[in-house]
Amino acid sequence: MDALSPHPPTDSTPIDAFSQCHSGILSGLRVLSGLPEMVAAAERARRASAETFAVFDGAVLAHHADEETELFPAVLKSAAPGGEYERVATMVERLVAEHRAIEMVWKKLKPSVRSAAVGQSAEVNAGDVGDLMRLYAAHAAFEESRFLPLAQEILGRNDNHMAALGLSLHLRHAPKVVGYI
Repeated sequence: MDALSPHPPTDSTPIDAFSQCHSGILSGLRVLSGLPEMVAAAERARRASAETFAVFDGAVLAHHADEETELFPAVLKSAAPGGEYERVATMVERLVAEHRAIEMVWKKLKPSVRSAAVGQSAEVNAGDVGDLMRLYAAHAAFEESRFLPLAQEILGRNDNHMAALGLSLHLRHAPKVVGYI
């Protein structure tokens, strides 16, 4: 007999059936007791997924576009011909390849992160998450320690070059104004 069944077994008394029902009910309530913690964890997962989605589809992709459209060309244009230019070109090639690798892993993760962000069932691949974190950490470390100091040095030689980059970035992100004719 199922513990919640209203029909007592034939070899027990009606009192035994009530007792067995209580056991089943208490067992169900023990499951319920863990629900607040599970709901809280699900809400944290939903928020983390939504935030990750916003970071990647907002900040990361825009950051990569800014670098590839504005920063990298400006540094290449201002680099001294010869060895310095070749050094910058090699770094830019590496950084762009890293952008594509990071974006490929994000593309794999994006559907499951989107599902989790709206509270749907999702299987987020831990290996892909680890790959994304490792790739981005290495990318940021290289860019921060090697490329950006060199870019600062190269663009810093001419105030106009640095100002032009700043203006270009500002215009790229300025709200579009609709004018009247």
